[in-house]
Amino acid sequence: MQGQIELGPQDGPTGRPVPVFPVPPPLTSHGPARVIAMCNQKGGVGKTTTTINLGAALAEYGRRVLLVDFDPQGALSAGLGVNPHELDKTVYQLLMERGTDVREVIRETGIDGLDLLPANIDLSAAEVQLVGEVARESVLARALRPALADYDVVLIDCQPSLGLLTVNALTAAHGVLIPLECEFFALRGVALLVETIEKVQERLNPALEVDGILATMFDGRTLHSREVVNRVVDAFGDDVFHTVIGRTVKFPDATVAAEPITTYAATHPGAEAYRQLARELVARGDAA
Repeated sequence: MQGQIELGPQDGPTGRPVPVFPVPPPLTSHGPARVIAMCNQKGGVGKTTTTINLGAALAEYGRRVLLVDFDPQGALSAGLGVNPHELDKTVYQLLMERGTDVREVIRETGIDGLDLLPANIDLSAAEVQLVGEVARESVLARALRPALADYDVVLIDCQPSLGLLTVNALTAAHGVLIPLECEFFALRGVALLVETIEKVQERLNPALEVDGILATMFDGRTLHSREVVNRVVDAFGDDVFHTVIGRTVKFPDATVAAEPITTYAATHPGAEAYRQLARELVARGDAA
């Protein structure tokens, strides 16, 4: 036993014994939500894939989850079957138009317990317009506040940059989850991201903490992938999740089908990995 978590019989992809993460018990009530920002300034590391599939896995375990599309590309919205060009109200109106209620903008998805706050290219204008706002770093936090009582977890899919939108997400969040592609180039930017997180902790959001680093696009057959994971564990220790997300064509296939892998290919190892990540988050106390 390690604390209250039983260790498995063998080492996992991170070189550590993998604990057995129990299925979380059902909740008797919902809220207030814990807000988690999915953040990495490098693109293509699996932020949107992780937001969708972790959200769906948590919903499968009876959690009420709100996904916030905070990237002007609108990939999260499109990945859940929402056409970003046909939206009357998005997160942009929520940020920039006074009097917009977050509950008017939230949309249900095809997954029970999983809702979406959508975005489209309009959001790119907000970065410029927010510069002149009073307390500009806290606009998202104020906008989300009325909805927090309705959910157990809020996942914010950040854009691949460290600009004002990302700072807003970090100011609104309780925790940061950093998806990290198993490539050496991906490692280089993590120090800069951690520095940004520390600045937000010092100046804007003292309660912010790093929930963990998630290795994505892992290929256990290659020495390269294994070496990257070893380096990340050496550098960040227990901040690295035991769960590792493997590289598979099923993720883009599920995106094209506009549904999470947990419903598109329910028994696939990729779906099981996100269920394990959901259980690990709950076991760590980083989700209800």
